[in-house]
Amino acid sequence: MERSAGDRTASALFAGFRALGLFSNDIPHVVRFSALKRRFYVTTCVGKSFHTYDVQKLSLVAVSNSLPQDICCMAADGRLVFAAYGNVFSAFARNKEVVHTFKGHKAEIHLLQPFGDHVISVDTDGILIIWHIYSEEEYLQLSFDKSVFKISAILHPSTYLNKILLGSEQGSLQLWNVKSNKLLYTFAGWKVGVTALQQAPAVDVVAVGLMSGQIIIHNIKFDETLMKFRQDWGPITSISFRTDGHPVMAAGSPCGHIGLWDLEDKKLINQMRNAHSTAIAGLTFLHREPLLVTNGADNALRIWIFDGPTGEGRLLRFRMGHSAPLTKIRYYGQNGQQILSASQDGTLQSFSTIHEKFNKSLGHGLINKKRVKRKGLQNTMSVRLPPITKFAAEEARESDWDGIIACHQGKLSCSTWNYQRSTIGAYFLKPKELKKDDITATAVDITSCGNFAVIGLSSGTVDVYNMQSGIHRGSFGKDQAHKGSVRGVAVDGLNQLTITTGSEGVLKFWNFKNKVLIHSVSLDSSPNMMLLHRDSGILGLALDDFSITVLDIETRKIVREFSGHQGQINDMAFSPDGRWLISASMDCSIRTWDLPSGCLIDSFLLDSAPLNVTISPTGDFLATSHVDHLGIYLWSNISLYSVVSLRPLPTDYVPSVVMLPGTCQTQDVELLEETTEPSDEMIEYDSPEQLNEQLVTLSLLPESRWKNLLNLDIIKKKNKPKEPPKVPKSAPFFIPTVPGLVPRYAAPEQNSDPQQSKVVNLGILAQKSDFCLKLEEGLVNNKYEAALNLLKELGPSGIETELRSLSPDCGGSVEVMKSFLKMIRMMLDKKRDFELAQAYLALFLKLHLKMLPSEPVLLEEMTKLSSQLEENWIHLQSLFNQSMCVLNYIKSALL
Repeated sequence: MERSAGDRTASALFAGFRALGLFSNDIPHVVRFSALKRRFYVTTCVGKSFHTYDVQKLSLVAVSNSLPQDICCMAADGRLVFAAYGNVFSAFARNKEVVHTFKGHKAEIHLLQPFGDHVISVDTDGILIIWHIYSEEEYLQLSFDKSVFKISAILHPSTYLNKILLGSEQGSLQLWNVKSNKLLYTFAGWKVGVTALQQAPAVDVVAVGLMSGQIIIHNIKFDETLMKFRQDWGPITSISFRTDGHPVMAAGSPCGHIGLWDLEDKKLINQMRNAHSTAIAGLTFLHREPLLVTNGADNALRIWIFDGPTGEGRLLRFRMGHSAPLTKIRYYGQNGQQILSASQDGTLQSFSTIHEKFNKSLGHGLINKKRVKRKGLQNTMSVRLPPITKFAAEEARESDWDGIIACHQGKLSCSTWNYQRSTIGAYFLKPKELKKDDITATAVDITSCGNFAVIGLSSGTVDVYNMQSGIHRGSFGKDQAHKGSVRGVAVDGLNQLTITTGSEGVLKFWNFKNKVLIHSVSLDSSPNMMLLHRDSGILGLALDDFSITVLDIETRKIVREFSGHQGQINDMAFSPDGRWLISASMDCSIRTWDLPSGCLIDSFLLDSAPLNVTISPTGDFLATSHVDHLGIYLWSNISLYSVVSLRPLPTDYVPSVVMLPGTCQTQDVELLEETTEPSDEMIEYDSPEQLNEQLVTLSLLPESRWKNLLNLDIIKKKNKPKEPPKVPKSAPFFIPTVPGLVPRYAAPEQNSDPQQSKVVNLGILAQKSDFCLKLEEGLVNNKYEAALNLLKELGPSGIETELRSLSPDCGGSVEVMKSFLKMIRMMLDKKRDFELAQAYLALFLKLHLKMLPSEPVLLEEMTKLSSQLEENWIHLQSLFNQSMCVLNYIKSALL
């Protein structure tokens, strides 16, 4: 996802991850052969980037980095892929990164032709430039008058050194020598614009596709036409020849049909009708293989194999997405790995968030599937159902019967679908007594058990059907449930309640079993859609006044109201835990509302208005679909892997525009940079040392610093070794010998140096420690924080040494001992470091207990300290007793 530097406020919760369901557009594909891996690769364009697939399994090999604009044409040689955008084109290495960029055109580039170490580019103004690839310099520039010769096709004929053949919209062709910059020959043409040029397997022979649908097989050496073919499907879009021993030529058309021509018998041998639902963008026969690769603007890439006796192609492998914008998307199942999507092309498809090989299409809805199978209809356009507008799915009984219910645009009957069998179901659910043609199904839901479907109609009727048998099981209300059109239906998780809402602005609660009205709520405005989070019993309503109302179905009361959208709310989604409500609106914004606090916590804008939002059951991804877009866009939930501030956004907050994610997964480095950027919203909370002066506060020191102070002598006794460790004598590397005839080893020399003195310098012990000095200062200024901090830094042995040195026998004094007791009193007064005060005092009493009674000053200080300790302990004991009493009551009482 592209973001400007420092733009951290775009979205605090969601980061663009990748796009699903994009495979091809109207740019012709490019086929390459890797001599190193001995495999064919096909490259297709998807907006600002391109995909590279391995033809053997049609698995995605690489996704290129995104370009600033949409790609307008592509070409490739054995090493590089060239992609043009606007008046610039770039060369990609390893199908991934840009290594060369060529700038010089002033108009949009529409043709590219690799030419050895050079590449030829042609723009719409008739400027042809030959570039040196590695230096990125212009080698030659040719200008053509658009009114006389507007280039529409380019070809490098085989064995024609340094020569290119150019076709024009005026119909003539020109052969140029680009090394000498000379026009060698002009072909008069056939007075019809040239749309395609393709080298035939024979030398000097070229196939020319014309606007009239004619295909001319022409010998350019003698300027002779060898044969002509004609297709009645419009201009020829692309041409390819089989090179595996069969003299067959394939030609594409704007209708999506492919014609197969026999070059020996000069006749049409087969037609591949409806190979694509849109124009054939490109078709290529693989070299010496009976495989034909095709792509079109219907977002499909297909590979056909010609292994039949009649020479017709059958579909071998394909990658296909929706060919029209989406109408509805929802996560299917509880693992968060499949997304069901309905489109205006009439299909229902499932896209995997894990790998493309798990994608599957449930096909087109057919009015009479058995009749189509019985009669073997090839063209099913007349019996296809309109696009699905809404659907509901439940996987509980998917292996037993249909688990998807869908309503269609302008249709009364709702279709059932089976996910496991990937096909439309056996039933069309509609009430039998209705005879009006203008009544349509407007809302559907399926129960969590998968047994019942609830369907709301534009007439206000709400019906219940059995999913297994398709039998009508009753209606809500006497004649109709609502006076207006039903805008939403929902069933709770236990099949106890059914909630319906109508365009008249009334929300009704019904008993699911006996269909009796329980409660009704009047809304401030007419509802647009309704969504129920079954686990928490929270109901979300999007109203026509662009506000959102949230109700609790247990109390049947409005608990939250949100406003802020400036356009119609298209869709909503609850997070799995029910804490967030995510809304998508026609104002191009996606907002996240925090239900417990009732605040807006995230908002961001998009270039295209979002039509659908759905969040995965695991909460890791948000999926969106947009106006005039064919793909599903995944956004990762940042709160799962980073610290996110959920502070409410101010009322004057202006969201930033975020780019839609590409088909390539966002790099972890980019996400890391985003998450580590400083944010004004993130305010670190520094916990004070003491929350309140009345609260007893413990220190943050580990227990090892104070817990075992009274048992240090026992610990030292246990850890004392039985005998001192002996230092092993290190043997020399070369053993010394005594010179002489008989070899003898030299005896080790005795160390005659006198041992160092082990007498300790008493002058060092005579000095007072820093702790004693700080205690003496405390007697003067009555501040003991410095002395306490010194004691906190010491270990158990150091603390014992310091407290032992306080007595007059070890260099201390009575005044210093009095100062220590005052420090303990100060700690108890402030109620800070409570456990340290107890541990230090206990050790002090253990060390100096025999001396304390003989000193009146210390005895007086001890009396004050004792009363203070008793007072603190009585207060704590009363709190403990109160808490224990409450706990015992809760444990034993029958609540």
